[in-house]
Amino acid sequence: MKNRTELSLRVPAPQHRPGDTPDFSGIVLPEAGEARRPEINARAHDITDLAYSLIRVLDAKGKAVGPWNPQLDPETLRRGLKTMLLTRAYDDRMYRAQRQGKTSFYMKCTGEEAVAIAAAYALERDDMCFPSYRQQGLLFARGYPILQMMYQVYSNVMDPLHGRQLPIMYSARDYGFFSISGNLGTQFPQAVGWAMASAYKGDDRIAASWVGEGTTAEGDFHHALNFASVYRAPVVLNVVNNQWAISSFSGIAGAGESTFASRAIGYGLPGLRVDGNDFLAVYAATRWAAERARSNLGATLIELYTYRAEGHSTSDDPSRYRPSDEAKAWPLGDPIERLKDHLIGLGEWSDEQQHATYREAVETVRAADKEASSYGTLGEGEKPSVKYMFEDVYKEMPWHIRRQRQEMGV
Repeated sequence: MKNRTELSLRVPAPQHRPGDTPDFSGIVLPEAGEARRPEINARAHDITDLAYSLIRVLDAKGKAVGPWNPQLDPETLRRGLKTMLLTRAYDDRMYRAQRQGKTSFYMKCTGEEAVAIAAAYALERDDMCFPSYRQQGLLFARGYPILQMMYQVYSNVMDPLHGRQLPIMYSARDYGFFSISGNLGTQFPQAVGWAMASAYKGDDRIAASWVGEGTTAEGDFHHALNFASVYRAPVVLNVVNNQWAISSFSGIAGAGESTFASRAIGYGLPGLRVDGNDFLAVYAATRWAAERARSNLGATLIELYTYRAEGHSTSDDPSRYRPSDEAKAWPLGDPIERLKDHLIGLGEWSDEQQHATYREAVETVRAADKEASSYGTLGEGEKPSVKYMFEDVYKEMPWHIRRQRQEMGV
């Protein structure tokens, strides 16, 4: 008999556990401006290095450097910063509302605001977005009314979705915001299918979608990449690698084996790995991928390297599986602070303006909350009519469903 090595199973474990001192010194971060910027018609197999490096524009001093610098004007940068501040103020208010029992559920995007907002600025207004549940910044960037968002979170009589969705699972077709799904991964193949239909009709609109890194372990992710590659769908596919799923770290999804951007290589797609806390880098990478899609050159997979600073949701207690101060040790910092420092360095902003703008955002959100709450919150006030159970389901309502509605008197 041959001498054989006894097999063992490897179960990935996070680097830090509660009580540990966070140490990210092992993360190798390329210098800002180091990644090359190819032409949009570059062949996927000629730019595989971009799936393993990290596209960065803002350096440690807040200066924009390198070939990916999108050269945005100060007014656009200020609007982006104000939108991120408004999003954070909204998140904080709605989080407190959940703790006060006004809604059953909430999810914050703290530390990830640039992921959605910079992308929204880089896309066209009528491009269709297929978000996950941490891209509320898309709606803020596109001017969706805060009141409508609050009505939906509170599921009151003014809820534009009439109580038929969980809180924070917004839907706004007129704003290019496809319905959020609690079943993770669905939005990737949906986005690819929508993009294929757009191309089939000879339209000029593209699609964009976002999933977390944990979702890359789902079959939907791979189905989407296969269809996007085969049919050259005009779509931008984003993987938000924020290091954590609800309570499992990114290694469970394969982060320790390769980058998530490199998943694109096997499908013949370009993959870009991007500093997700760098507003300018997210904008530039999204713009590059969007121009490529709009030029009939197909899809791009973008990994947005960031960190989930808060819990997965209000149902989650991150202190049970990671150090409480780990977010503060994240080496890529806070996207709001980094863009603020960049604008100050340009002479186009100040700390006083930052404080004043945030106070204004807080007051705007507070006023909206007061009005939204006046129509009811969880357990209080008038609810959407039960008639909405029967609407928007069938093109032609079957007789037995029609009878049920008649029996209910609605």
